[in-house]
Amino acid sequence: MTMKTMMRWALAPVCLMALAACGAEAERKADGTAVAAPSNRTIAATLKDDGAFGTLERVLENAALGDVLAGKGPYTVFAPSDAAFTASAGDLGDEAMKAQGAAMLRAHIVPGALTRADILAAMNRGGSGTVEVRTMANSLLTFSKEGEAVIVTGDNGARARLTGEEKVASNGVVQPVDALLVKPAAG
Repeated sequence: MTMKTMMRWALAPVCLMALAACGAEAERKADGTAVAAPSNRTIAATLKDDGAFGTLERVLENAALGDVLAGKGPYTVFAPSDAAFTASAGDLGDEAMKAQGAAMLRAHIVPGALTRADILAAMNRGGSGTVEVRTMANSLLTFSKEGEAVIVTGDNGARARLTGEEKVASNGVVQPVDALLVKPAAG
């Protein structure tokens, strides 16, 4: 082994520590405030612990997708609050609505962990002020801004705002939204 090769191997741990320090510094919003550190709880546990997502949790259990969101990930769930579910959506937690509930949930889940900072940065980089991501249902969600609000639009035209505080879980991110991003099929 040459001296040059040995020097590279000796510097590798130093470089890794420097990269880790850069990553820690990146955990800040543009305004300098700290981004929430990831929890040791999964997305499924995070939804269960938050009182605003009882209906979503019931639909998740009925659709047998709870294990997915308790698994490795990462995923981002655009989580409709209880208020976002309306009588016109039917009772997606009912056994007869299992398939419709699963389809609706997949339209609210994207692979990868997307924080709001990630979404805003992608919108700025794109130049058009919008960015699209593909869901687990193979549909597109389009993100845009209206004033300070981040709007997410499903490919069927359903619109919601990102609301509340995002929660960074051990296997992804929960992004609360104020409406369903897709209307379930009539049962």
